[in-house]
Amino acid sequence: MKINLALMFGGKSVEHEISIISALQAAQSLDTEKYNVIYIYIAKDGQMYCGDSLGNIEEYKDIKRLLEKSWPVALARHGERVEIIRLDAGLFKKAFVNYIDVAFPIVHGTNAEDGTVAGYLNMLGVPYVGCDVLSSALGMDKYAMKAIFKDCGIPVLDSKVYYSDEYDENPGLVFLDIEKNFGFPVIVKPVNLGSSVGISKADSKAKLDDALSEAFKYSKKVLVERAITNLTEVNCSVLGDDRSAEASVCERPVTSDERLSCSDKYLGGSKSSKGMASTRRVIPADISAENTHYIQELAVKAFKALGCCGVARIDFMIDNDANKIYLNEINTIPGSLSFYLWEPKGVKYKELLDRMIKLALKRERERSSITYAFDTNVLSGVKLGGTKGAKGSGGAKI
Repeated sequence: MKINLALMFGGKSVEHEISIISALQAAQSLDTEKYNVIYIYIAKDGQMYCGDSLGNIEEYKDIKRLLEKSWPVALARHGERVEIIRLDAGLFKKAFVNYIDVAFPIVHGTNAEDGTVAGYLNMLGVPYVGCDVLSSALGMDKYAMKAIFKDCGIPVLDSKVYYSDEYDENPGLVFLDIEKNFGFPVIVKPVNLGSSVGISKADSKAKLDDALSEAFKYSKKVLVERAITNLTEVNCSVLGDDRSAEASVCERPVTSDERLSCSDKYLGGSKSSKGMASTRRVIPADISAENTHYIQELAVKAFKALGCCGVARIDFMIDNDANKIYLNEINTIPGSLSFYLWEPKGVKYKELLDRMIKLALKRERERSSITYAFDTNVLSGVKLGGTKGAKGSGGAKI
């Protein structure tokens, strides 16, 4: 009997379109002999949809028309299983669509990858692929992530967070503080976004003003850190959970500028639909064996430090002038799920997806062995009445 696998993608995020590419790309490699794939598209307003056309990337050229051919749904716990319920059901339409054995969220950015979707699925009690609420939230917040890594002895660049209200009130004071702490050039980025959205380099006050204004479009908090002028970027993926994990080969992205932009990552300079797989890169990274081994060790250490599960991609920076390596950030649901970093190790995309799903089921077995509720008669003596509430009602005090 096939496993009903709900592939969830889209979401209320500036990385909405990237999520669609990543999810439909993964769907092409899922083992259809083992999994019955159910597409659940999360529109930009947060409404979920099912439909026969949602698995076709060409249909997303006209999303309005696509949604007209699809139907709005919600997930609901019913007895021992989670069901997909059609919201526009009427006299001639059944409300029940299907049930879910495992959810596979392939979402990026805020209101999605930041633990929002994981929390929703966790509350429903359905097994889901990928990081849990805490590791997802930490992985999205660049400052909190750095604090955890620094506490674990993982090298990261010093940084500072600035808020939109303090910038609006006194931008000159923010400029002075940045100059005092970092000098120029600096990197300015929204605290809680990925895909290089809103990230800029500033080497003067004028450019700093532009960089801060751009970053504050996407977040009320921005992170500032010094820019490494002679930089080599290296990425490494990790597969596993907080108990056991392994590193992939490393890659060196080939950028069109000094930093890997959103266009570099997902379009590779063209209108491709191959996601991160279309990015120009050197695999394995043309760095020393010593640096490769060190980065792979740090990647696994960082993955476990946040308690990640499934696949993540950890991005590193090599300061060539100082000969130092820094962890830049972790992507808990990386574009294209970093499958291209596993194929050189002999792990095909189909196998990678299968292992991710098995990790989700393993976590669910462990979770189900923990007691979360118990029978109690605490409420039997509680009375809520009168104007004073529980304390003045003469019943049990809460």
